[in-house]
Order: sequence, then C-alpha cells, then structure tokens
Amino acid sequence: MSETGGFHQNEEKSRFPAAFVVGLVAVALIVVVLLFATHSTHPTRPGHEPKLPLGAAEQSYAANIHFQKLEMAESSNLLGQKFTYLNGVIANDGARTIGALEITVVFHDPFNQVILRETKRVISASDQPLAAGQQRPFQITFEGVPVEWNRQYPTIRVTGLVWK
Repeated sequence: MSETGGFHQNEEKSRFPAAFVVGLVAVALIVVVLLFATHSTHPTRPGHEPKLPLGAAEQSYAANIHFQKLEMAESSNLLGQKFTYLNGVIANDGARTIGALEITVVFHDPFNQVILRETKRVISASDQPLAAGQQRPFQITFEGVPVEWNRQYPTIRVTGLVWK
C-alpha cells in the first residue's frame, strides 16, 4: 500500500509545475491582449502625439500667425474639478496654407515665474487646413491651472507647424 501512496504523491508533484506554467502563460497572454487593446484604441492620446516640426522656415512663418480676441473662462464639474478655457481666433496672415499647428501656452505667477506650460494642437492634420488670409476660432481646455496663476492671459507661442 505504501507504493501506491508514494506513486500518487509523485503524480501530484509532477502535475503541479505543469499547471503553474500553464497558469503563468495564461496570465501573460491576458496581459499582452490588454496592452495591445488599450494601445490600439488610443494610438494618439492627447499629449502623446508626435511633435510637429519647427525648423528655421517654420519659425520665420510663425510671425504671420496671430492669436486674437482672446477670452478666458473657468468652470468646475460636479466632482469639483476646475477647468480653465482659453478661447480666441487664429489668424493666418501669411501666404501659405497651414495643415497642422501646435502651440505652447505658458501660465505665470505674480512673480512672472512659469507655473504651467502645456503644448496643444490647435489645428490637426485631420482638420480643415487654414488657408492664407483666413481666420478660425479655437478653444483650449486646461485642467488644474495652479492657484498661483496671476490671472493674466498666458503667453502663446507657435512650437510646431506643417504646411499643406
């Protein structure tokens, strides 16, 4: 009888590593599938888009892009989160059509120190291009502008530009 009991115990020991390996493989497959699913559903999340170029030619042309009729507003949602909105009009006063435009918006404190710097895409490649001489309204939303903000309009600078 001791032989049978010993045989049964060895059989359970040999099954344990196989079951453990199968479980690890199953967990690894689930993790890979989840990573792939979240990556493919959010290929260009805001803030994760590739930066637009800003070479010498684009920097020179940026002087033809103006931000006019700026207005700011604040609101909060039911969860108490604050949002700051910057509305305005982009004017393309140059001779080229803008296919994509990226700007950096900088908020300052009362001592003129930078307290928030965010880069935003105001014209995407999927948007209608902004032709020479045209204007277009824009709105940018900021979450959590620090309370130290001096309540002045932020500085806006063109940091990426693609022509059509």
